[in-house]
Amino acid sequence: MRLDKYLKVSRLIKRRTVANEACDSGRVTLNGKVARASAEVRPGDIIGISFGDRLTQAEVLTVQDNVRKEAAGDMYRLL
Repeated sequence: MRLDKYLKVSRLIKRRTVANEACDSGRVTLNGKVARASAEVRPGDIIGISFGDRLTQAEVLTVQDNVRKEAAGDMYRLL
């Protein structure tokens, strides 16, 4: 699954366009490297998101196309 779509489906970022812009500006990392929005996300990957002075890191647990809002938090584990 594409990184920008994963960020939206997992609700780490609310909108896909915002996720796409964050990737384009270099604020999203995948396994320690700056990632493009089209990067493939797999279980076990570490995603880092920096907004302002806050850095959020999450480990990908599952990759699913459609998830209910209540189950979105089960797709990742915050580090």
